[in-house]
Amino acid sequence: MSEPNYEIHAIKYAEHPRKASENFIDGDPHDDSPMPLDYYVWAIVGGERPIVVDTGFGADAAARRGRTITHTVEEGFEAAGISRADVSDVIITHMHYDHAGNGELFDNARYHLQDDEMQYASGRCMCHSEINKAFEADDVARMVHRVFAGRVQFHDGTDEIAPGVTVHRIGGHTKGMQVVRVRTARGWVVLASDASHLYVHMEQGRAFPILYNLAELLDGYATLRQLASSPDHIVPGHDPLVAERYPSSSDASRGWIVRLDREPLQ
Repeated sequence: MSEPNYEIHAIKYAEHPRKASENFIDGDPHDDSPMPLDYYVWAIVGGERPIVVDTGFGADAAARRGRTITHTVEEGFEAAGISRADVSDVIITHMHYDHAGNGELFDNARYHLQDDEMQYASGRCMCHSEINKAFEADDVARMVHRVFAGRVQFHDGTDEIAPGVTVHRIGGHTKGMQVVRVRTARGWVVLASDASHLYVHMEQGRAFPILYNLAELLDGYATLRQLASSPDHIVPGHDPLVAERYPSSSDASRGWIVRLDREPLQ
């Protein structure tokens, strides 16, 4: 039986204005040109049941961290025609607050996480405020509760979630950072998440300043290219250009839900 070709919906749910200097580990402190971040979750549709990649954050975290929610994650799935009750699997690329929040959205789903990420998010590294500030303790605790409830499947490196959907440990940004490779009609699309925040990071071999291991992060760009059908098949995790380069899922979701399985517009 051949593997299905999936649809991939990228749902923008929040945004944050930033200066260019804040987005690079070697950023010029005098460069105050705007380089905002968008925040996405992703839905993979076409198999027996939808697969969700990351769960975003809610209003409380947005208020604490000065982020602006443009549409709630719940609104995003509804606009994309995806019932949250139908979601059987949730892939968490890493446990940072903007990827592992909204813990109540998928009560029936199984969560997929790298071994290294759970150890990282609940171990000695979290004793350092400069590292743990990117996490929410409640999100980590909720994942521990899911482990005890039998709702977490751990992965060590590369693994298959469904035919045509695989996860691959990259590391770098966090210890257990994983990316998702998806078979589509246009080829293999890789959801890089924070393995590359922006297109410019992987294009210029530069790094976002929040990270666990710089060498792993930089080496990960080559892995992304190996996994994807072409560089145009790699989708960064926070780039506003994603919502501009890909066609909208529908007229009603123009500019905030786009189809990554379709050819880019430019």
